[in-house]
Amino acid sequence: MLSVLRRSTYRNLFTAQVVALLGTGLLTVALGLLAFDLAGGRAGAVLGTALTIKMIAYVFVAPVMAALVERLPRKGVLVGADLVRAGIALSLPFIDQVWQIYVLVFVLQSASATFTPAFQALIPVVLPDEKDYTKALSLSRLAYDLESLVSPLLAAALLAVVSYTNLFVGTMAGFLVSAAMVLATRLPGIPASENPGSLMHRTTLGTRIFLREPILRGLMALNLVVATATALVLVNTVVYARDLFDGSNTDVAIALAFYGAGSMIIAFITPRILEHTPDRTFMLVGGTLLPVGLLGAAVIAATNSSWALFLGLWVVLGIGTSMISTPSSRLLRRVATDSTRSYLFTAQFSLSHACFMLTYPVAGWVGAAAGQTAAALVLSGLALAGTIAALIMWPSTKALRPTEAPVAPRSASSER
Repeated sequence: MLSVLRRSTYRNLFTAQVVALLGTGLLTVALGLLAFDLAGGRAGAVLGTALTIKMIAYVFVAPVMAALVERLPRKGVLVGADLVRAGIALSLPFIDQVWQIYVLVFVLQSASATFTPAFQALIPVVLPDEKDYTKALSLSRLAYDLESLVSPLLAAALLAVVSYTNLFVGTMAGFLVSAAMVLATRLPGIPASENPGSLMHRTTLGTRIFLREPILRGLMALNLVVATATALVLVNTVVYARDLFDGSNTDVAIALAFYGAGSMIIAFITPRILEHTPDRTFMLVGGTLLPVGLLGAAVIAATNSSWALFLGLWVVLGIGTSMISTPSSRLLRRVATDSTRSYLFTAQFSLSHACFMLTYPVAGWVGAAAGQTAAALVLSGLALAGTIAALIMWPSTKALRPTEAPVAPRSASSER
């Protein structure tokens, strides 16, 4: 898996991704402490609103920005987005009103919604061989999982010697290093679409391809399955560990680590498995594990089963989510052409995050109003529906084929 790091272009881009992820992790901790400073006991509501704003930016801003920057140099787009994120991170310690958090978070996440799909669409061009690309996807999955473990530890170590406002400086440094790594890398050229069409045509192009391709419709359904398990883990792990099992903050971290461990196990073995196993089979097995795992979470919440069983279940949820998420970009790579690649990766970024706008409220609000058993049951039902939909919409005999961009009608509104 590490063999792809011998390629200097990919190695630089992967380093940029890891450093930016660490900066984002520090930002998460610092933002929570800033919210508490400004809002006290209402800090949870402030963070909840900030997360909602983040999802709005990811779902609605990403397709628009992808259309606007599609003909710009890829390096300039990535570096520009990193510089915007660095500037916002540096300005956060100086704000003194809650509404200012919301504005700056929206701008920062809009920059992230520009950077991430453009970055993801670049990797299959850098690594055209499918085996190499699969290894890169596994490395990316590992990077995300390790960030969730390392960033809180790094933040805790820094907070022992500096104030939390200095974490924003660390965030800024992460984005600046990321920009420098991209700037120092020679990126392959990506031909611009010969017939880009109007802004509306380009904004909706990726979604329209998703809706007409059976394979990508199946991926959309599996995105919902991933969102159900992820929402339960991210929103309610603290409730399970602290309330149901009367544990400590350390127990919360341990539970999240077990979830991350399950994901990392799959990231390690995915390249080898996919050499002999179809993506559809592999991903649908993950889609089958998650409804069962969520049903198990409902049973645990109802019966207060053993802590060991709970941790084992979180490993299963990590395995299931990674079985879907890790190879998902392989489907985009196969379907995409040079003229549609950026739009497809942006659509996946936007549509997958749209699922969280449903599952986060279910995990949080249903859990608070009707209990954790009810929340897990509802999420299990949604996951089962998503898996069945994927099974139906993604026929096993459907051949993958590149999808050309639909020709935009010539009109006065078309961009020249």
